[in-house]
Amino acid sequence: MKFGVVVFPGSNCDHDAYHVISKHVGQPVDFIWHKETDLSGFDAVIIPGGFSYGDYLRAGALARFSPVMGSVKEFAASGKFVFGICNGFQILCEAGLLPGVLMRNSGLHFICRHVDLRVENSNTPFTNLVDSDRVLSIPVAHAEGNYTCDDATFNELEENGQIVFRYCTPEGEVTDEANPNGARSNIAGICNRERNVLGMMPHPERACEELLGSNDGRDIFRSLANTIGKMSL
Repeated sequence: MKFGVVVFPGSNCDHDAYHVISKHVGQPVDFIWHKETDLSGFDAVIIPGGFSYGDYLRAGALARFSPVMGSVKEFAASGKFVFGICNGFQILCEAGLLPGVLMRNSGLHFICRHVDLRVENSNTPFTNLVDSDRVLSIPVAHAEGNYTCDDATFNELEENGQIVFRYCTPEGEVTDEANPNGARSNIAGICNRERNVLGMMPHPERACEELLGSNDGRDIFRSLANTIGKMSL
């Protein structure tokens, strides 16, 4: 089993993801410079948070054209796992690997704080160690996290169980007040129809140690490792 963490100019959560995979998941991991195109040695690729290419034009709009993204598309099409976090989620939507777009937060301000997420679907490679309806405490840090899609796409996401996380109250209630950015139906994370690509705006890599105020994010990474481990048996 081997993980890769893509590094774009402007990535700033790449080392956090590397730390979590190596220390808390206990698996080999390498950085992947954005100009590399050979992903044959990896089982899962993480597209980390940050400000790829300075978020010029809009978040993720330039990173989608990096050489590595062509390989990431082929990687995902082969059934291997791709996990986009924050800016990584924005890049995956821009690249067409996930549906919808991330718009400016409804309040037009950058937000950085812990939020509560309800796990909507534990039947994914990324959440199989987390009970459905469990509430996770994980931080957000973004200005463009307002997930939006058209009605047809939203209905497909609902019908196919592709909505994986929703913003909620600490008690697990999905309310407008618990929605930090105006995302449609409080959506915080979705997967593709095949369930091997996940994108989420909150940062689980920043919630893997008690010292950071929560270790709820560890089970997401461990779920993915658990999935890959079972596949290799």
